[in-house]
Amino acid sequence: MEKAAYKAGFATLIGRPNVGKSTLMNALIGQKIAITSNRPQTTRNRIRTIYTSEEGQIVFLDTPGIHKAKNKLGDYMVNVAERTMSEVDVIAWLVEPTDYIGAGERHIIEQLKKTTAPVILVINKIDTVRKDLLLTYIDVYRKQYDFAEIVPVSALKRDGLETLLACIMKYLPYGEPFYDEDTVTDQPMRQIAAELIREKALKCLEEEVPHGIAVTIESMKERRRIVDIEATIICERESHKGIIIGKQGAMLKKIGSLARPEIEDLVEKQVNLKLWVKVKKDWRDSDYLLKNFGYDPRETE
Repeated sequence: MEKAAYKAGFATLIGRPNVGKSTLMNALIGQKIAITSNRPQTTRNRIRTIYTSEEGQIVFLDTPGIHKAKNKLGDYMVNVAERTMSEVDVIAWLVEPTDYIGAGERHIIEQLKKTTAPVILVINKIDTVRKDLLLTYIDVYRKQYDFAEIVPVSALKRDGLETLLACIMKYLPYGEPFYDEDTVTDQPMRQIAAELIREKALKCLEEEVPHGIAVTIESMKERRRIVDIEATIICERESHKGIIIGKQGAMLKKIGSLARPEIEDLVEKQVNLKLWVKVKKDWRDSDYLLKNFGYDPRETE
């Protein structure tokens, strides 16, 4: 491949909460970088991952779901998502296969009208509907916006991913790669480890504790064959702390036992993981604590 023909650029994945953005990004990269859960608003930060091939390099920005914010953390998440749309070469908008255009989708359409980047409509979760209905769904969305491309996919079944990658690559500018070919993310190891712990906490706690948890890595030290990690799960209420710890520490142990193998895959070493729980009341509405936990509102200005 001649260097002059090489493409390199930025693409963002946007959409309402829980449409499968993180699952799709992980599938495109072929590696788990962004955490997933069946709860909306799982992704809180803008996560950058890199897909590199002989044709070019796509730097993906996975963003929080666009939703009606209820606190400062929510404001931060929505601002991150909406700001990203003006900074990329291609926008991939994920929707679910339906003929209903709700208020959330209409809000996103209004945001898209303010951008100049080509927009690819990605209809995800096509494995959940009859194929003969897809044309109906495509037609409904086609009337709402002038999309550069419309690509049906199933992130879970890895269906349509090659087509989507080719469509994104088509709209990227020619240029040198931004990262070397072995790089898959610019996320610090600490941040990915913290997110993996948060993912397992969300999975274990189900509906018992709302989204008001954060995870901070207090220390991460490498020995010869072991990585010692001390992490704190932050919650908003004393009652939540008891639920997270569980009877005789059972829940906390379960969270740790589920997170440890994935962190070991990440660091490629044995992990000695110690978890603690702290209460920080209403941290999602505190500018100081949001910044402290890695969500700096100034980054969205």
